[in-house]
Amino acid sequence: MFQRIFAIAKKEFRQVARDKRTLGILILVPAFMIIMFGYALNFDVKHTSMGLYDEEKSSESRAFTQEFLHSEYFDFKYVLKTKQEIDGLLGKEQCRIVIVIPKDFSHHLKGDEAAPIQVIVDGANSNAATTAIGYVSAITQEYSTRIVLQSLMRGGRSDMSMPIDYRPRVWYNPELRSAKFLVPGLIAFILMVTAVISTSLSVVRESEKNTIEQIIVSRARPIEFIVGKTIPFMIISFIATLVILIASYILFDVAVKGSLLLLLGITLIFLTGCLGLGLLISTVAETQQVAFILAVILTMLPTFLLSGFVFPIRNMPVVIQAITYLIPARYFLVVLRSIILKGVGLGAFYSDVLFLVAFAAIVLAVSAARMKKRSW
Repeated sequence: MFQRIFAIAKKEFRQVARDKRTLGILILVPAFMIIMFGYALNFDVKHTSMGLYDEEKSSESRAFTQEFLHSEYFDFKYVLKTKQEIDGLLGKEQCRIVIVIPKDFSHHLKGDEAAPIQVIVDGANSNAATTAIGYVSAITQEYSTRIVLQSLMRGGRSDMSMPIDYRPRVWYNPELRSAKFLVPGLIAFILMVTAVISTSLSVVRESEKNTIEQIIVSRARPIEFIVGKTIPFMIISFIATLVILIASYILFDVAVKGSLLLLLGITLIFLTGCLGLGLLISTVAETQQVAFILAVILTMLPTFLLSGFVFPIRNMPVVIQAITYLIPARYFLVVLRSIILKGVGLGAFYSDVLFLVAFAAIVLAVSAARMKKRSW
């Protein structure tokens, strides 16, 4: 049995080695994709263009606006002379946010009253607008706290402690960089797509060229054919995984905090399921074009939309949340983020690993059954 598996794997290695373009795609495209997605998919809202309409033009209003000048989140680009300019700047997207300071701003501050300001935000991009409002609120709150402390000092009060001592501490991603959140998802997305597509096309290519008949008339059984077919792509996918991890560390400073051996072991389970799914698609498709379309539909869209890669699953409707339990990338993504970002062990995600094992076993068994029914 092992000799037959080795012979099929050796044949597949030779076929892949002859096709330099396919080999390059399987190894280099994942690294290229992680570079493109890693830089293009960025949820960090920085250097937002800001305008200012200061009706008072006092020292107090200038001190308040200085708080935004020293922040990397905002870039002051426009100083407005009239309110009518606000509509034009926001409408043409020359400016994303405008701060309006009224004439009595300093009067309220000196009288220990709440000084109203208006913040007008372009809400066309709701995520960016929500984040920008949060930054404005944080800067305003910090400025207000400083004013309160100064007022207490002028009053001669010795106890100047605030009612709440707020000291946030962020774990696992202290810089709150979106790259560290996205890179594990990119690994799952890239491996899922490339492994399924490459395997499905490989088997269908055998049928189109009628070379599969030689294997059918041989002593090889369906399970041996499947294992022999998956071994080369398993090794190539492992190389692609290492390339992705190295590229992530060099470009985005995303290092594996947990066990690398545990990560590679669970990746092996995930890849086995992906390759089995590719083989299952090949038993349904008659041509490489059909196999490619099915592989894209069953991998790319579900992995991107329903795995929690970009969009939080808890924010989806209940029906869609139920569907996400069928997406293997959802469970693999939990494992990736747990090992890479948090550095935790198997005890934190063993249930997700069990699902990946079940998924791999089921698709391989169904693939072998369909292969036997179709050809053997």
